Formats: sequence, structure tokens, C-alpha cells
Amino acid sequence: MCETENFSFLSADGIHQIQCRLWLPACPPRGMVQIVHGVAEHMGRYEDTARFLTGHGFAVCGEDHLGHGRTASDGKYGYFGPKNGWSLLVRDIAQLRQRMGQRFPGIPYFILGHSMGSFLTRTYLIQYPGTVHGAILSGTGQEAPALVSMGQALSALLCRLKGPDYVSDLVYSLSLGNYNRPFRPNRTDSDWLSRDEASVDAFLADPLCGFHPTVGMFRDMLGGIRFIGAPCNAAKMDPATPVLFLSGDRDPVGSMGAGVQRVAKLFTDAGCRALSVKLYPGARHEILNETNRREVWDDLLRWLEKNSPL
Repeated sequence: MCETENFSFLSADGIHQIQCRLWLPACPPRGMVQIVHGVAEHMGRYEDTARFLTGHGFAVCGEDHLGHGRTASDGKYGYFGPKNGWSLLVRDIAQLRQRMGQRFPGIPYFILGHSMGSFLTRTYLIQYPGTVHGAILSGTGQEAPALVSMGQALSALLCRLKGPDYVSDLVYSLSLGNYNRPFRPNRTDSDWLSRDEASVDAFLADPLCGFHPTVGMFRDMLGGIRFIGAPCNAAKMDPATPVLFLSGDRDPVGSMGAGVQRVAKLFTDAGCRALSVKLYPGARHEILNETNRREVWDDLLRWLEKNSPL
């Protein structure tokens, strides 16, 4: 059994209330895992993972980003704001970490970022080094700098021409829309997420999921990906922070494993002294919702226990 709480705080944008969720174990928590969700989804999708972790004594928290989930109460899904959206999201993540640290002082604190959340987590590790006891990166990757720069330039141009809240079918098709191609013939347009058809169908049926991001969000996200891919920025991370990479070797975001290995090398070159990489054969993008999710949960739990200083 676990207890859940919903709460909110004022975003770094000074406008929106960031909606948060906290899962608590029946006993005093042995550690905290802050989950940073991905694009076009929300924290409610991590219920099963949170209940698994609380069943083993870990508390779990997370927030719906600007333009996502319950935070997007104004209906502007896929829109961070007119400018500096990536920075706003990272500052909100840091706010939640600070608040949870004050409420649960002295326990090991971990951060788990999935997909876009992994890019945000990598930004957090650069900008707030040494503030977590470990980081888990799920479904991460790193595209070539030229492709990232080209996508950012196109998105920025459309922001100027159409406004940052404009939704471009072209930009979507060149980015997220490409991920389903390796899995043709396709049952749905989201087959790339998981081999578990029920999980994919639940995503498609969720009214808070699957929207197309605005060009402003693409501009800001690609700017963030460009930032974290620079070795000079990666070198600002605390090299003593343990990092675990969890991905499927059929995840197009991680270039079928090759992109995950590129990021791992970036971390190693930056001096990371405790790095582990786990690629699951046949698994796609959402490994926490994959057919082998229990194997993934068990691996995650073992790593958390191994890296808990208590």
C-alpha cells in the first residue's frame, strides 16, 4: 500500500501552478526518486513504477511540466512559453528537488529522467552538480550537432514567422514523426513506444497525451539538447554522481542503442567515475511500460539500493 498526495507550487515563469504528485511508502522512506517525464505525457503515467518503488520503501515524486498534464490548465499543451522555456523547466525541477529535500531531509535523493525528461535531467546535472545521490537516464540519446542545429534554426524561424505557439506538421514529421518508421507495418502511429500493445493503446486513449508540440517547444528543447551535447558543459557535472543508463536497443530516440553509447562516452570523457549502461534486447522507447518492465524495475531497484549511502 502507498499513500499519494497532490500539491503545487508557482512555476519559475511566475504564472502557472506546477502540479506535482508524491507517492509515499507505508514506512518512513529509505530514499526519494524524483521522476522527470517526457514530451506529450504526464506524471500519472508513472503510477505503476511509483507503486513498485514505494513497495520497496522508496518515495517517488514528480511534476507535470509547463505545457503538460494538469499544469496545462490553460489548454496550451506542448507550449513552454514565449522564450527561455528549457530554463524554466529545469528551474521547476530544481524547485521540486529543494522542496522534497526540505520535507525529507537526510535521505538519499535520486533523479530519473525519461526521454525529454532525460535531456532535462542532464541539464539539471550540469547546472546543479552534486545535488542528487544518483541519476537514471531512460530513453536518452544524442543526435548529431548539425541535425540539432538545423532543427533549432527551422523552429526558431517558424517562431518568428508564425509565433512560438504555432504547431508545425513539418517540424513534427522531421522529428518525433520519424520514430515509427522502423516498425512498419504499423498498427498505430505510436508503435515505437513499446511492444506492449495495451500500453500503447492507453497512451493513445489518454486525453493528456500525444499532442504535437509547438515550434516554441521544439526550439527550446533542441536548444537544450545542443547545450547538453557540448563537452564543455558536460564537464560541469559532478563526476562522483553515479549514473545509470536504461534503454531498449530498439529505441529510435537512442538510435537503436548507438546514441545511448554516445552519451555514455560523453559522460565518461567528462570524468564520470560511476557509470552503468543497460540495453534491453528488443525493447523500444518506454522501457518502464515495456513487456519486460518488471525486469527493468528490478534492475532499477538493485541500482538504487547499491548507490544509497544509508
